[in-house]
Amino acid sequence: MGKLIKYLIYLIVLGLLGLVVYAYVGPFFGADFDPPQAEVRVPVTLDGK
Repeated sequence: MGKLIKYLIYLIVLGLLGLVVYAYVGPFFGADFDPPQAEVRVPVTLDGK
């Protein structure tokens, strides 16, 4: 049971490391992480009683 937990921890650490590497290297290979930017204007009606 101890080996299973040890390998599971290794797998989690390796997965997190892979995500960090992908976040840094991804834009060089065409992965775009920026959200689409657009100006949004919504009219607001203020009801001042």
